[in-house]
Amino acid sequence: MLNFPYQKILVVRLSSLGDILLTTPLIRSLKKTNPKLEIHFLLREEYQDVMINNLFLLRLITIKREDSSSKIKDILRQNKYDFVIDLQNNLRSRYLTNGLKCPKVRFRKLSWQKFLLVKFKINKLYGTPPIPERYASVIKELKLDDEGLDLFTNKKPSEKFDGLKNLIGFCPGSRHYTKMWPKEYYIELGKKIMENGFNLVLFGGKDDKINCDEISFYLSKCINLCNDNDILQTAADMKMCKTIICNDSGLMHAACAVKVPVIAIFGSTVKEFGFTPYRSKNLILENKSLTCRPCSHIGKSSCPKGHFKCMKEITPQSVHNSLIRFLDQ
Repeated sequence: MLNFPYQKILVVRLSSLGDILLTTPLIRSLKKTNPKLEIHFLLREEYQDVMINNLFLLRLITIKREDSSSKIKDILRQNKYDFVIDLQNNLRSRYLTNGLKCPKVRFRKLSWQKFLLVKFKINKLYGTPPIPERYASVIKELKLDDEGLDLFTNKKPSEKFDGLKNLIGFCPGSRHYTKMWPKEYYIELGKKIMENGFNLVLFGGKDDKINCDEISFYLSKCINLCNDNDILQTAADMKMCKTIICNDSGLMHAACAVKVPVIAIFGSTVKEFGFTPYRSKNLILENKSLTCRPCSHIGKSSCPKGHFKCMKEITPQSVHNSLIRFLDQ
């Protein structure tokens, strides 16, 4: 039984989309242990929509990149927290919370283990739990439920669907090049999918606009719902899909959070880092034959070896075959 005597707590995870979504099982499970618990969440302003409708939070505190840290520290001090859970654990989050006169716990990043795996392929992360469970481990004896991630949206699906059924979603973007399956492969796969009677939907944010527009150009009958980082609209639209095919990205976690099955294509990153689809129906496709994987734990702007085999050897035909089997399960 969890002994958690605190009444007012602060959870800190400043960024990014996927990392913030991965905190939601901890928040929900903590709240379930004590419905009267007051949970505040500190995050960067551009990600506030991820948590704005979260049923288990009392208050969001947002911070801009350019905000004075002393101003935020004053706000936090005035709130008189009993306990702080720092899941960011970087210089800024430590600076913001160090002056708070209450117990604190911080997420253990396992940076040395990641370094060994990336640089020397020495795997000390084998068997390491996924990130939501590692977040939860900062509180002894806290057990997560089986409900996965949360992303609550109050928006209606796009009118562009116009009654269409049999929808498959693509999320072709990611923050780093080596985590992105080639757009020409998405185009080829899209043609195969539509030939088989499915309707195709593209999802993305501001940084994905060029990719989505180019894919849409070659797949003229697809529905391009790439937007200006409106995650609540994207979440509502994702719910319309039978499954979503994506890279290792924040939108992968968003799809999981709205309970849509995902097929995730992993390139330069590997499952051991813990950022896999959590508690949702999923299939991870990866090239396990390469000795150069992983080349980074977050992704790179180019392939260090120049061949990009981690992605290029995962063919559109193989993904299509996997999709058909996945849908039949």
